[in-house]
Amino acid sequence: MHVEAPTGGSAVLAAIMLKLGAYGFLRFSMPIAPDAAREWAWLMIALSLIAVIYVGLVAMVQQDMKKLVAYSSVAHMGFVTLGFFIFNDLGVAGGIVQMIAHGFVSAAMFLCIGVLYDRVHSRQIADYGGVANTMPVFAAFACCSRWPTRASRAPRASSASGW
Repeated sequence: MHVEAPTGGSAVLAAIMLKLGAYGFLRFSMPIAPDAAREWAWLMIALSLIAVIYVGLVAMVQQDMKKLVAYSSVAHMGFVTLGFFIFNDLGVAGGIVQMIAHGFVSAAMFLCIGVLYDRVHSRQIADYGGVANTMPVFAAFACCSRWPTRASRAPRASSASGW
């Protein structure tokens, strides 16, 4: 869905819509059915770990920059659900910080991809060689857009792409 959506749509999907499921777990599902949440926590932890590892590996082999950011966004949400279903304060706090940091970073990354697509007319990673030489202000913005991950001490909030 991220790939077919326009740039603004992809940014909204990654920054807001992807977080609604995790917020629903935290705000509604877990408080309404705490016993069920604890009983099925092993399954949620397993699915979270599978999402982190498998989808992270899928993201690493992408040639399309928008697909890479989309897959890594899904993989990072696995860390959020993992933190929530550990059932301790640090895990929940880490999941919330991850959601906030990832919301800023993923939106900025999709917007940067939109700018690159307008300039290069391609989303292929191989076509982006030398962007810092031709677009230095953009390159600085792309680097600065990752600062929320450093400030929040949530290094996994950044994309697998590593810009």
